[in-house]
Amino acid sequence: MAGNLRSPAIRRRRAHGLTEYDRLPGPLRRWVAQAALPWSARSVRAVWARALRAAGGCEAAALARLNRIEARALEREASVVWGMGYPTPDLTGDES
Repeated sequence: MAGNLRSPAIRRRRAHGLTEYDRLPGPLRRWVAQAALPWSARSVRAVWARALRAAGGCEAAALARLNRIEARALEREASVVWGMGYPTPDLTGDES
C-alpha cells in the first residue's frame, strides 16, 4: 500500500516556463520577445528547430521563416478575433 502515495505525475519533472524561455537560443529569445502571438517556449523551440533545419542552419533565414509562420497564423485568426474583413475597414458605412 505504500506505493499508493507515489503518483507517476510527481516523478515527471516539468520545467518552469521562464526556465524553458531562458534556455532558448539568443536570437530566438529576442524574436519571441517581439512576437505578436504568445508563443510557448516549447512550441517555438520545435518550430525553430524545423525552420533552422530547413534553412540549412542559417539563423536569419530561420527567423524569416518564423515571421512567415506567425503572419499566416495571424491571418487565420484575425477574422475570428476582430471580425470579417479585418484589417480592411468596412467601407459600406453600415455600422449595425
